[in-house]
Amino acid sequence: MIDKRLFKLPGIKPLFKMLAGLTVLQAFMILFQAIFLAKVLVLSWQRKGLSQLGWLAGAFFLAFLGRHGLTWIKNRLLDRYATKTTEDLRQKLLAQVYTTGAAMIAQKGSGNIVTNALDGMDEVNNYFNLILSKFMNMMIIPWILLVYIFWQNLTSGIVLVLVFPIIILFMIILGYAAKDKASSQYAEYVVLSNHFLDALRGLTTLKMLGLSKEYTHNIYQVSENYRKKTLSTLRIAILSTFALDWFTTLSIAILAVFLGLALMNGTLPLYPALVTLILAPEYFLPLRDFASDYHATLNGKNAFQQTLDILTIPTVTDRTLLPAFTWNEQSRLTIQHLNFQYDNTTDQVNLKDLNLTLQGYERVAIIGQSGAGKSTLLEALSGFVIPQTGNIQLNGHQLPHLAQDQWQQQFTYLPQKPYLFSDTIANNIRFYQPTASNEEVQQATEQAGLAKFIATLPQGLQTRVGEAGRGISGGQAQRIMLARAFLVQQRHILIFDEPTAHLDIETEYALKKTMMQLFKHHLVLFATHRLHWLEQMDYVLVLDNGKIAEQGPVKQLLQKQHGPFFELTSHMRGVN
Repeated sequence: MIDKRLFKLPGIKPLFKMLAGLTVLQAFMILFQAIFLAKVLVLSWQRKGLSQLGWLAGAFFLAFLGRHGLTWIKNRLLDRYATKTTEDLRQKLLAQVYTTGAAMIAQKGSGNIVTNALDGMDEVNNYFNLILSKFMNMMIIPWILLVYIFWQNLTSGIVLVLVFPIIILFMIILGYAAKDKASSQYAEYVVLSNHFLDALRGLTTLKMLGLSKEYTHNIYQVSENYRKKTLSTLRIAILSTFALDWFTTLSIAILAVFLGLALMNGTLPLYPALVTLILAPEYFLPLRDFASDYHATLNGKNAFQQTLDILTIPTVTDRTLLPAFTWNEQSRLTIQHLNFQYDNTTDQVNLKDLNLTLQGYERVAIIGQSGAGKSTLLEALSGFVIPQTGNIQLNGHQLPHLAQDQWQQQFTYLPQKPYLFSDTIANNIRFYQPTASNEEVQQATEQAGLAKFIATLPQGLQTRVGEAGRGISGGQAQRIMLARAFLVQQRHILIFDEPTAHLDIETEYALKKTMMQLFKHHLVLFATHRLHWLEQMDYVLVLDNGKIAEQGPVKQLLQKQHGPFFELTSHMRGVN
């Protein structure tokens, strides 16, 4: 019911000690509360005067206030700890996302990561607040009360001892059922989050293709599955709560029958019977609280487990194996037998036994059907994913992977959809070089063909754009990305992941002239499915299902009348 890793969190042991001490005090407050209340009732039954009842009633109210005062202190401690620990986990989660990069995003799903970092952390906070307090109450309070009950009446103590494990066993059975349902519900919630995020990202493309209405059926189906999972979970939760209330009520009723018979037979005085009957609901209360809040904390537990699973993903520590260098005409990267495999939770394409050589300022086209592994290959070459096996040599240096600081400082990355931050156009252009002067930014905009567009804006380069480029067209967003590349001419490697895939053909041709200027004195890795780019390339890699099916100089492959390159280009031209 409780993830054991919870007990390994920083600061948890001192917190447990404080909670244990406060809970022991709280148990005695509950005990004193019952004792003084029982004595007041007995004396009232015996028609004693108010002078005798007054101090007992006052002691009862002091115990009552002490009990709830200790509860307030415990809640304050837990809230402070939960808030701090949750924020620390959130920071670690975000740091892990930045460190592990694209591989982890591909494995877990961006929607899952966003859900975990936002809603998931709120659920974790609630989980810490509830489960620690309820767990401590259940482990301490019933047993202190039970000792006093045994002292007052042996039969009542035996009844309570016999009933308690039966209720525990029943709740474990229902608890496992609820856990499975809640895990299934949370998994469906992750699917819903991923679908929702993917739908937002692809809404423009879906509308352009006329598929937005058809895609609503997919969203409806995922939402309906989540609704069914939620109702199924609630059904188990309500059933278990009802069963627990019924069992505890029945147990107290059985105890009351034994006490009543003992009173009628004269074998038990009134005070032990009353104090036992008052303490019986308090004896079961921690278990009932734990069971009811257990269902409320299942999502928090699932989010906590997912967060810890993400934090245990291995990160790259050897990022400085490569000495300082600058890619130039003599530079050479050789890759042999490279293999990369995502885990089983993703449908991303794996890379299989890749062999290739990149050198100098050549222009390399990477082509293949959708899902052939073009993006994965670029991520491996960028150092965003770490291959399981392979021989990598860069300028004679043997490397286990390309997640090297010096290597990554050599390239500029232009993805399919440019990502712009909610900031000024100038600061977005300064992405790779934050200290660039206004003159350098202005020159980069002119080289990227942005000057006329900037001139139409009242605030020029200081115009703010929305998150992800809201407020400007896709073509202008791509030009801002190109301006980033023009601004960092000391980076001599360009990585393009189908940068014009979401643009109309007119906008693409308008950008092409600008991009050709950028190609000079750069190693260009250009993944595309548009054949007209091959005219500007020197070398081609043909990918098929994560493998390099064919490679060679463009002119040489164009002369072939057979083979993977010929078949792929014929298919892309629509030739049978």
